Amino acid sequence: MLELFVSAFVTLFVVIDPPGCAPIYAGLTKDASAAQRRNMAIRATLLAGVILIAFAFFGEALLGALHIDLDSFRIAGGIMLFVIALEMVFEKRTQRREDRAEKIIAQNETTPEVEDVSVFPMAMPMLAGPGAIASIMLLTSGADIDGTLTVLAALLSVLLLTMLALIAAGPLMRLFGDRVEAVITRLLGVLLAALASQYVIDGLRGSFGF
Repeated sequence: MLELFVSAFVTLFVVIDPPGCAPIYAGLTKDASAAQRRNMAIRATLLAGVILIAFAFFGEALLGALHIDLDSFRIAGGIMLFVIALEMVFEKRTQRREDRAEKIIAQNETTPEVEDVSVFPMAMPMLAGPGAIASIMLLTSGADIDGTLTVLAALLSVLLLTMLALIAAGPLMRLFGDRVEAVITRLLGVLLAALASQYVIDGLRGSFGF
């Protein structure tokens, strides 16, 4: 179970990417008070948790209703995560997030009140995005109750770290800076690429029996 916990934790940490979300959140909430930033961070992570847990329990049933084989989903999910990994390594994902943040910030500048970003874009698609949904479904597919609980424990651990990262986003950005964030993002991208490749290999083995 320890190996499953570590594997699930690393996968979800890389996909949800707390170090990458923190600076975006800091930019989105720069005009908010400390209490508002804290409340939005808590709401965003709680909502993302509800979404991901729902897919953990009902995602496989959804695939069955759509007549999608689990191994096919492993291959598709692996390819999707590999694309995300490439974007992380070449910083395209960070640039896309920054562009989205700039649009939201521009909207805030024309609005007198502080906009609540906890639902969009923080909870979805930044935290509970397609990569995270695919990952939680892959990790819990075919697992027994102990395995599922282990994966959920890893998910809750990652979400807790994410919440803390969002709350401390401002001080963390001043402490680490952009260069350290870029290095961490690239390292996480390489790890995610390896994990995504393993998902594809497992799906091919299950589909073709080799």
